[in-house]
Amino acid sequence: MTPEEYVEAVLALVERIPPGRVMSYGAIADHLAERSGRESARLVGTIMARHGGGVPWHRVVNASGRLPPGHEDEARQRLRAEGTPLRGAGVDLRAAAWYPDEP
Repeated sequence: MTPEEYVEAVLALVERIPPGRVMSYGAIADHLAERSGRESARLVGTIMARHGGGVPWHRVVNASGRLPPGHEDEARQRLRAEGTPLRGAGVDLRAAAWYPDEP
C-alpha cells in the first residue's frame, strides 16, 4: 500500500465509525496493519491532523480516551450531541470503543 493509499484507508475507516462510538489512533493502525504493513498510532494521528477535516475526526481519540489535542472543546460538543459516553476529560472507552468486524 502506498503512502497515499494508506491515508485514504485511514480516512475511509474513520468515516465508518458510527455516531456515538470512537476508535483510538492505535486501533485504527492495528486494523489496517496487515493490509498496509504499517502499525503506527502516531502516523494515524499525523494523517488525522493533516487530512482529517472532512471526516468525523472527533470520533478518533487516544488510547486512554483523551480528545484530539487542541480541539477538545469542539470534539466534546460533537460527541455529546451524538450521545457518546464521556468520562472525565475524555471518552469512556469501555462503553464507546468501536472496532470493525472485517479486516
